[in-house]
Amino acid sequence: MSKLLNENEISLGTCYYPEHWDKSLWREDLERMQKVGIKTIRIAEFAWSKVEPTEGSFTYEFFDEFLDIADEMNMRVIMGTPTATPPAWLTSKYPDALNARKDGTLFRHGMRRHYNYNSENYKRLSSIIVEKFAKHYGKRKCVIGWQIDNEINCEIAEFYSESDDMAFNQFLQDKYKTLDALNDAWGTVFWNQTYTEWEQVHIPRTTVQGTVNPHQTLDYYRFISDSACKWVRMQADIIRKYKKEEDFVTTNGIFGHVDYRRMRDESLDFITYDSYPNFAYILDGYDKDDSSFRDRKWSRNLTETRAISPIFGIMEQQSGANGWNTGMAAPTPRPGQITLWTMQSIAHGADFISYFRWRTAIFGTEMYWHGILDYSGRDNRRLKEISDIYDKLGKISEVAGSTYVAKVAVLKDYDNIFDSELDVWHGNVEEKSQDAIFKAAQRSHTPIDYVYLTESITEKDLLKYELLIYPHMTMVNESFLPILEEYVQDGGKLVIGCRSGYKDMEGKCTMDYLPGKLKRLTGNDIPEYTAISPDAGDVYIKWGKDEFKASSFADQLFACTSTAKVVGSYEDDYYEGFGAITENKLGNGYVYYYGSAFSEEAAFVFLKNLGVIDPFNEYFDIPDEMELAVREKNGDKYAFVLNYQRKVQNMWLKKELKELLSGSIETEEVIMQGYEVKIFKL
Repeated sequence: MSKLLNENEISLGTCYYPEHWDKSLWREDLERMQKVGIKTIRIAEFAWSKVEPTEGSFTYEFFDEFLDIADEMNMRVIMGTPTATPPAWLTSKYPDALNARKDGTLFRHGMRRHYNYNSENYKRLSSIIVEKFAKHYGKRKCVIGWQIDNEINCEIAEFYSESDDMAFNQFLQDKYKTLDALNDAWGTVFWNQTYTEWEQVHIPRTTVQGTVNPHQTLDYYRFISDSACKWVRMQADIIRKYKKEEDFVTTNGIFGHVDYRRMRDESLDFITYDSYPNFAYILDGYDKDDSSFRDRKWSRNLTETRAISPIFGIMEQQSGANGWNTGMAAPTPRPGQITLWTMQSIAHGADFISYFRWRTAIFGTEMYWHGILDYSGRDNRRLKEISDIYDKLGKISEVAGSTYVAKVAVLKDYDNIFDSELDVWHGNVEEKSQDAIFKAAQRSHTPIDYVYLTESITEKDLLKYELLIYPHMTMVNESFLPILEEYVQDGGKLVIGCRSGYKDMEGKCTMDYLPGKLKRLTGNDIPEYTAISPDAGDVYIKWGKDEFKASSFADQLFACTSTAKVVGSYEDDYYEGFGAITENKLGNGYVYYYGSAFSEEAAFVFLKNLGVIDPFNEYFDIPDEMELAVREKNGDKYAFVLNYQRKVQNMWLKKELKELLSGSIETEEVIMQGYEVKIFKL
């Protein structure tokens, strides 16, 4: 890990595919990379057949020849394991390795990620190729780390093969032990689903109107995550037997139905993210009415990455136009946007940026997914911009190793994430609230973290934050409650949103008075609730001097303990006058229950009224269209200001500050060019 992410510099890399190019280009390409500051390359993640062209026949010469050049030139190499694209000989001989649609139709050879994690044949053959890779290439001087597979659960995050069906059945037997326990957990007496033999229990299958038992689906999503984590663990264990001690193990990307905290803890040194902000400008899905947060939304993804892995890198950073031949087309980054997106990743904590890709493929599905160089390979504007970025990074080397600064955190857990995907009542409010809180924090220049609640979380992990927001704790994991109570008792502020406390960990609705197990924290009662009717008009909430619209849902609240009180009320519809916000004093802190989904306006009011908004306003007056992100190391703070707009914008410095990229001292009015980034030392 120290070779990549704990250095005294922020370093650059790129994704390279020796198998796509004539060998005569290899040395020239590496030389050109080094001239623009690229020191690291990732290779081999789709190249199984280059090492095992037929079953059991291994040849290492191709990558040996390439790695000899890399060794000679002191290039650093991240080796990928090639299991995302099984070879044709494998899928032809072992069709049980293939994934399937819900109706059982197999996904055939010719794409990627068409396999499943539970085929015994695929696990056996993958273990062999990973061991061959690790054993043969692991001691190479140039190899500094390993990427497992590629983008776990990308393209598809559901699995319906026969192998998955059998594995799911065993997963359930291990979890529930008896059919009585399973039937109880799944509520199978509803619609006569009761199981009397284990052979009757399957993965979700095609049903009338596509409706599947929600408790079964919840366990199915947990099973997918379990399968993915075991898949990565299998490969990591093999690699660690052969790699050099200092070399790292990672994987890339964040996708659905995976508990990445578990995966990181069990198998990885850190995670890397694949950042493609150009999706904001995709041609077949462009929304002209959402201009202010287009590529800036990727800061939310980077916040998610930081929650999984405080130390992280970018394995694939956008460097050109994107698109497959079948869709996802987007324009070439404008001058300055590659720099902007690179600095966006760095601002959120990445100390390694690897661009996808060096040369644009001239064939295949991704031949329109452009890299740094176009088809001809000649020098171009984007290559010059990468070179300029490298020069800029030399001026901010002191930022390396610093961490992102936030005093507000949004709490998450994977069970509630899975539940929000299968339950429209939960999902409808969850995404609205997550988006609104992010946007309110961004516009008000209030840096936030995401924090995943896990069995290993401690009060110390939470006390660094002045405010915690748990938007919708619909399912209540009781093991988290003592930690949250300790945090509040010791002076923290906790905000919990509507539809919290409604379910147990099987996803069944509680028969307790709402908010169920949360009542000890919240001190309130919810005798009635409703989705806000589309014919209700605007429903407003008043909290002190602030008035704002309720969104989507209305829990009607009463304070029911001596320490709790109603601080905000509904002003419209039949629940006018009922509580919308309660405050409960618990020890030295406070718990707030908010009876609606968060709108951007509501989130802004909470940040303001709870005293955490815009914590760096002593230094800056910044337009809400620009982002402020701050990193800190050894008492020094580094403030990144990013202009995502094409237009020139002005900001105001309230103190004299050194701007690191220019080396100048700046004060008062500062002009920011379109897509410009400035980095101030506080």
